[in-house]
Amino acid sequence: MTTIERYTTAAPPAQRQLSPEAQAALAAGRADSTRRAYAEDRKTYLAWCAERGEQPLPATQDMLVEYATHLTITPRPRTGRPSAPSSIERALSAISTMHAELGLPKPETKGARTVIAGYKHQLAVDKKPGGKQRQVKAALPPALRKMLDVLDRDTLIGKRDAAMLLLGYSAATRSSELVGIDIGEPVECDEGYLVSIYRVKMKKFTESAIPYGKSPATCPVRALRALISAMREAGRTEGPLFVRIDRHGRIAPPMMRHGKPIGDPSGRLTADAASDVIERLAEAAGFEGRWRGHSLRRGFATAAHRGRAPMVRIARQGGWADNSTSLARYFDEGDPWEDNPVTGL
Repeated sequence: MTTIERYTTAAPPAQRQLSPEAQAALAAGRADSTRRAYAEDRKTYLAWCAERGEQPLPATQDMLVEYATHLTITPRPRTGRPSAPSSIERALSAISTMHAELGLPKPETKGARTVIAGYKHQLAVDKKPGGKQRQVKAALPPALRKMLDVLDRDTLIGKRDAAMLLLGYSAATRSSELVGIDIGEPVECDEGYLVSIYRVKMKKFTESAIPYGKSPATCPVRALRALISAMREAGRTEGPLFVRIDRHGRIAPPMMRHGKPIGDPSGRLTADAASDVIERLAEAAGFEGRWRGHSLRRGFATAAHRGRAPMVRIARQGGWADNSTSLARYFDEGDPWEDNPVTGL
């Protein structure tokens, strides 16, 4: 019997938990990273309830207010600071969805969210971490050129990293979407490549047209072609496009931990590993700030917006909904003096 099941065996018939199959189907609708975060959030919540002798399910509004308050004042072992407002909001979502999966009424979270709002305000006033949303840097074309300059593109790993940078940018992918592409999915045509990409938030495939670039050094088509050709020469004609490569140029070398194999046997990079590549290249190029895989997606949106591309075209190229309200958050503020609305008043 699982930890959650122990708390629900006494539930009335109308609130019986969902079958394991139904719970698995609900979980499959979330990204892997979200599932892992929710699992950890739920474990932490259940442990807190056990320490207090509280029945965790169904959660009352007062209990969630107490739990949210607890998270705002209790240092986390890893950081030594209390949870960020966004982490507490995610914890509430994890608890709410746990109720839904077990057939329990959705808990009232209004009071807990009021606690979070006040906590966020105080952090901002005190100028503490968490008071201001922390965004990754946007990888605009000048930054991409400098990151490409640190690569040895005669090596297989250099070809892989160049293709990751330029395809991730031109298709505005999330890291998980980028590493999900298989070697046979990009289809070459006269104009460039058509790449089928599974958009995790939209939960559907889109066809992204990747055209030739003006400069060979920053051309995504040439970079992608070079990687695919090198992979095929190495005997890789199927499976993931972006794979683990060691410093000796070996593809998908075995990885062990405590004597047991780890990692995808096919060598497919994880989303975190792809982000680590971007972070490493940014550091090698001498950049400061936070650089991750999302820097490519944000850089594309910003550059396209500055280039006066129609919003609907930006959205469709990057897998946003046509009427997306979140797209504007991807635009980097850029130079505060350029097109300043005060100028000329």
